[in-house]
Amino acid sequence: MVTSKLLLLAAGGFISGILAGFLGIGGGTVLVPLQVALGYTPLQAVATSSFSIVITAISGSIQNWRMGYLSFKRVIYLGLPAVITTLLGVELATRIPQYILLFAFGLLLLLNIFLVQLRKRLTNRKANNPGNTFNPVLARIFTGGTAGVLAGLFGVGGGVIMVPLQILLIGETIKVAIQTSLGVIMITAISATIGHAAKGNVLWVEGLILGIGGLIGAQISTRFLPKLPDHIVSLAFRTLLAVLSIYIFWQAWQAYERM
Repeated sequence: MVTSKLLLLAAGGFISGILAGFLGIGGGTVLVPLQVALGYTPLQAVATSSFSIVITAISGSIQNWRMGYLSFKRVIYLGLPAVITTLLGVELATRIPQYILLFAFGLLLLLNIFLVQLRKRLTNRKANNPGNTFNPVLARIFTGGTAGVLAGLFGVGGGVIMVPLQILLIGETIKVAIQTSLGVIMITAISATIGHAAKGNVLWVEGLILGIGGLIGAQISTRFLPKLPDHIVSLAFRTLLAVLSIYIFWQAWQAYERM
């Protein structure tokens, strides 16, 4: 492996780690496009991203736990349904045309922006009545299960949908949702890695380099997250989703034209 490629992988992993700690996502939204740009196949990129996310998510979650910001109970409730659906996502990744996957993912990112905004309006309306109208068991099964499908299908941790759904359906604050999401991502990433490894899709050396970079980035960002105002974190999350959706739609069009 040439030095320039190694440095790019390490830098990409570092950026993904920063995003993991600040925004509660696995970082696959950065890692997958980076690997494709470096000449790896989309399936290899998705699988290797899942492996690197294991390292990043463990790093960030350990830091959150040491600082007293991680609830194992919340993580387990969301992680159990995610284990099953992650393997389903892995299987689907080999069957759905690439341009359809990319287009659907772009729509999903836009939907997440709406969900965060909707939750903000609902919170204001219920200021005098903070009770949650959704069944907590079903809300956690749906949230964790949806995150698992995304993890296996796109090589992401699932936080892009898990954070807004925790805010909307479960009633968590955005900081708690992010910290819980990072813990659940450990579970989804491990499950996705096992599924892809069984099919021979994981590039272990590249994944390790990405993961080490992510480990360092996650350690830095999780130390600063609790100090940031909620509105700053929320704005950063929505901005990231908007930028990524534009990029994903462009990639979908490129993939369609190559058919």
